[in-house]
Amino acid sequence: MEKANLIQDTVDILDRMSDEKIQEVKDYASYILKKYEEDMLQNGLTQLANQSQTYQFLEEEEDLYTVEDLKFKYK
Repeated sequence: MEKANLIQDTVDILDRMSDEKIQEVKDYASYILKKYEEDMLQNGLTQLANQSQTYQFLEEEEDLYTVEDLKFKYK
């Protein structure tokens, strides 16, 4: 179904509801939109961090310590 048809169907349904129920639908739609925007922002930040070369040096870091450096070994 096209977006315009979905919107029109929703408006038709809302037109038959009481003001209180319309407010509930509006609040729920606002909640869904906020969650969608937060998810998009989080995904964007994750993608930027993954593409960033900022922490690349950690992948190439040599091991400074080994098991032989331990004074005590716990079992």
